[in-house]
Amino acid sequence: MGLQERIAQVEQRIQAACERSGRQASDVQMVAVTKYVSTEKTGQVLDAGLLHLGENRWQNAKDKWETLHERGIWHFIGHLQSNKVKDVMGKFEYIHSLDRLSLATELEKKAAELELMVKVFVQFNVSGEQSKYGLAPEAAEDFFKAIQQMPHLKVVGLMTMAPEVDEPEQTRPVFRGLRELRDRLNTLGLTAEPIEHLSMGMSGDFEIAVEEGATFVRLGSILVGKEED
Repeated sequence: MGLQERIAQVEQRIQAACERSGRQASDVQMVAVTKYVSTEKTGQVLDAGLLHLGENRWQNAKDKWETLHERGIWHFIGHLQSNKVKDVMGKFEYIHSLDRLSLATELEKKAAELELMVKVFVQFNVSGEQSKYGLAPEAAEDFFKAIQQMPHLKVVGLMTMAPEVDEPEQTRPVFRGLRELRDRLNTLGLTAEPIEHLSMGMSGDFEIAVEEGATFVRLGSILVGKEED
């Protein structure tokens, strides 16, 4: 299947999920996860009309970013070590994986040096799996109070990863939990502006995530294919 066919198929599935849940498809953005494909293939993804690109390691993204960065909107979606902040700062418009206070401190420090505002998603481990990164939902209030004093960080959303399950429907409580957490945080008014976005849903479960309120879905092979395609 060609790239355009894959994109059209995913768009149809997102549209159907939005119709089932009373949402507008225009409220859902696809992040094409290009970490497993070449610079050339990433260029083809942009040529096909996709705007948002997701990468999870700077060493994998470097050549692509240096060649194509003026064309796309770049999302850093992987676990970010504090000593790698200098590599991604100023290159990625969104960082989806703010999962601890020490990382927030480093992001704030580098952003202040560069006089940048960084758009971040705070990552939560809603499922409680030990193998997953992210803050525990019960730590949310204290974390948001702590980062209130970091003027160069703009929290635009929350992010989570659902467990790998046999039936996508089993992921629903995780996605619903993230949406409910966002709504609760917004009632507490801990951010300068309401938290808008939910980054959740991947190739195997994005329709459930959309039904539960995802505004960014992170899609790899189902959308961009593999290198041999």
